Amino acid sequence: MDKKVAIVTGAGSGVGKAVGLALLREGYHVSLAGRRKDALEKVAAEAGDARSRALVVPTDVCDPQAIRSLFAQTKSAFKIMKDQNPRGGRIINNGSISAHTPRPNSAPYTSTKHAITGLTKATSLDGRKYDIACGQIDIGNAATPMTERMAKGVPQPNGATMIEPTMDVENVANAVVCMARMPLDTNVLFMTVMANKMPFVGRG
Repeated sequence: MDKKVAIVTGAGSGVGKAVGLALLREGYHVSLAGRRKDALEKVAAEAGDARSRALVVPTDVCDPQAIRSLFAQTKSAFKIMKDQNPRGGRIINNGSISAHTPRPNSAPYTSTKHAITGLTKATSLDGRKYDIACGQIDIGNAATPMTERMAKGVPQPNGATMIEPTMDVENVANAVVCMARMPLDTNVLFMTVMANKMPFVGRG
């Protein structure tokens, strides 16, 4: 194949948006998947000259049929990687600092991120024989709409509320591009990208 193809979920905002645009700049053909078509269209428009390589794929995870379709497409993507010539590909899962150390009162979110870690390991193992590499990027305090509350202060394990530092989300996008550039005989199984001064190392 003479084309580099990527599928980015949650591409309408935040980390997904930054990663989608970074991959388009890198020369990838990118399927931008997310719930809001208008937001995806705006991201595609931001790509400028690379707009022709962006495909908008609205996907509403609240719609059971959309979820079934998404899983079917995901399965077909794995099959494509197995059967294409040359075969193989790379899957990069979006983990979190919470996949290692939880925040207070975050059991549902933390559970899902631990599940992603298990999925990453299982996919990496099962994909080896097909030249499919699977890794995970664990993100801490990237400046996105999701982390705007950090500027007002968030609960800490000792009961205090503290303003936490954030980092430019472009650093996450650049890290994903770095992982994507690796040859398929090399894998970054886990990468942690975080605001340097956030309370993670030593949290609790």
